[in-house]
Amino acid sequence: MSSRGVHFAVTPAQARQLLAAKSDRKVMELVEEMEEAWEEPFVVETDKAWDAIHRCLTDGSLLYVSGEYPLNHCVCGGRQLFRGRDYTVSFVSAAQVKDVAAALARITRAWMRKRYDLIDPEDYDEVEMGDEDFGYTWENFLDVRRFYKRAAAAGRAVIFTVD
Repeated sequence: MSSRGVHFAVTPAQARQLLAAKSDRKVMELVEEMEEAWEEPFVVETDKAWDAIHRCLTDGSLLYVSGEYPLNHCVCGGRQLFRGRDYTVSFVSAAQVKDVAAALARITRAWMRKRYDLIDPEDYDEVEMGDEDFGYTWENFLDVRRFYKRAAAAGRAVIFTVD
């Protein structure tokens, strides 16, 4: 699961459509429409840093249900809208987005580094762990934090997608 991650802050209408989707195919059609619209500033790409960000904010694993709310909802947590194994679409409601944004605002670089250093290198298949990878993770985390702040202020739900 080490592809490029993208967060979208979705409108209430988009959220209703996603939640009403009855199949993976319909979910993917809706996600593709969002990708085509690419509504700045309501999109943030995390490239492959999403992996380490999720691990730092949870218990170090990539499990969707790992860690504690609200931090575990930042990347892979939340309601899973895609049932297949080859894609992830995680949904965080507008109310939950406010909780996530508030929790992310309190995270310091030192806290994040401590959590990063706890990741099991045997379970982390990205690049070699170290200062360079942590710097990449931290910079992407800052982008995600700003994104959640904008989404919360706009009253939007968020989806995270990765294949």
